[in-house]
Amino acid sequence: MLFHVEMVVKLPPDMPAEQAAEIKAKEKAYSQELQRQGKWRHLWRVAGSYANVSIFDVSDNAELQELISGLPLFPYMDIQVKPLCRHPSSVRDDDT
Repeated sequence: MLFHVEMVVKLPPDMPAEQAAEIKAKEKAYSQELQRQGKWRHLWRVAGSYANVSIFDVSDNAELQELISGLPLFPYMDIQVKPLCRHPSSVRDDDT
């Protein structure tokens, strides 16, 4: 199942820089591992903001919840999830 996930990161302004850097490094490693596994298919920065739009390919809602809630930045995010399905006019073979 494919999901469109938009994540807006809102770190507390008073968070120490070292703590923020540590969380971001863990987030990067975790997200890159999910991308290598094919679970996190696309990752796009939303220009001009500390946010991303991503496409996840998971077996069900529960797996998506597990992966997203495992993000080190999860406590500092506003997250919107939309389920996706194949568009009948798509010419791509790999978007199912």
